[in-house]
Amino acid sequence: MAWVVGVGVFVLGLGISIALHEVGHLLPAKRFGVKVTQYMVGFGPTLWSRRRGETEYGVKAIPLGGYVRMVGMYAPLTAVVEERVDDEARALEGDAAAAGRVRRQRRQGPFAQMAADARAQAAEEVVPGEEHRSFHRLPVGKRVVVMLGGPVVNLVIATVLLGAYITTTGLPQTTPVVSSVSQCVLPAGSGQTECAPGDPASPAAEAGLQQGDRIISVDRIAADGDWTRVQQAIRAAADRTVPIVVERGRQQLTLQAPIIPNQVARVSSSGAVETAPDGTVLTDRVGFLGVTPSAEVVPQPVTAVPGFMVEQTWSVAKIVLTLPQRMVGVAQAAFGDGPRDPNGPIGIVGVGRLSGEIASSDLFTSTGQRVAAIVSVLGSLNLALFVFNLVPLLPLDGGHVAGALWEGARRKVASWRGRPDPGPFDLAKLLPVTYAVTLVIIAMSGLLLYADVVRPITLG
Repeated sequence: MAWVVGVGVFVLGLGISIALHEVGHLLPAKRFGVKVTQYMVGFGPTLWSRRRGETEYGVKAIPLGGYVRMVGMYAPLTAVVEERVDDEARALEGDAAAAGRVRRQRRQGPFAQMAADARAQAAEEVVPGEEHRSFHRLPVGKRVVVMLGGPVVNLVIATVLLGAYITTTGLPQTTPVVSSVSQCVLPAGSGQTECAPGDPASPAAEAGLQQGDRIISVDRIAADGDWTRVQQAIRAAADRTVPIVVERGRQQLTLQAPIIPNQVARVSSSGAVETAPDGTVLTDRVGFLGVTPSAEVVPQPVTAVPGFMVEQTWSVAKIVLTLPQRMVGVAQAAFGDGPRDPNGPIGIVGVGRLSGEIASSDLFTSTGQRVAAIVSVLGSLNLALFVFNLVPLLPLDGGHVAGALWEGARRKVASWRGRPDPGPFDLAKLLPVTYAVTLVIIAMSGLLLYADVVRPITLG
């Protein structure tokens, strides 16, 4: 039962996220005077709808997206555009006869016919006298606002949900609480894993540090709950005996630790081991104490939310940028014996399944923890929707934004050069690309669906 509840909560959250995404398009479109004829959540057969004013609001059977139908998405092929096509042909061929042939070939080709049909359909939706309410008539800036409205709503939802999660539940963090104490110093390169008689005691053991001690300061440098500060202080104290203040139970104790030197590989800021020109690994002489820190889930301050969101957005963007390569791995796992990457792409079915596992898993000790985990899943989903919709390819929102910006750039350049206005950018010509991208998205969704069923990503 708990599994079903978890899946149900996810489906509800997904539906709300889709609905609000479309509201992000709907409200600015209406605010700018564009005629909106439909606002739909989902695809396929209509389950429910109601008309208010000139807009039909409804819910469809397949909750995998939604749409807002705005009148005049494609600009008509005006005489200005026709003349520009003729001019391009004459410039290429050098004579009027050749220009006419090129023009006819372009208009008679299958792709040109596809674009013409789309323009004709868009024109049929425009009521005489309401041409000014067509989407393509909006200034470039307003078109960008309308198309970015949906993704921005997803970003806001993601920020609220993930921000609530990290400030209440928290994030895994290494803390200056001693998890274990090395009892001796093992010889480097010996392969020895346990202390033997005669091995020198570690500085931590000699100082009397114990498991569970919370380190307050090292060499009078306050830890402030940050293991990195403790680590830096230890590394800088080689060959010195330094005071270490710890909290043990309700007491604060000051221990004296004789920090010993240790040679460690030098690591760059990116995490790579640095080497000399001859390939020799560079090392640094640093202090060694002999303790292991604890990992805890620590609630973060509100000020940490912006940085966390930037980091997460970049992580999702890297996944989207490498999606074709990652989908190869998904296919290999789905149709072969290869393992499924737990950090790889996952479909809606897979995310819903994970939500069900979260709700029913013994890994979470309370209902609050389960709710928080599902909230984080929905936040991550909205962040993924934000990033994916910004891909500058039609039919995604980013494709419409790119088209509007290209049109604005063309008109600006023409103005600077004193040339006539080139007119609106003809998005209808990109319909073949739109259909191709749509087919790719459908294929990827189908592959993820299959993989989520036969080789799912699980909590375990």
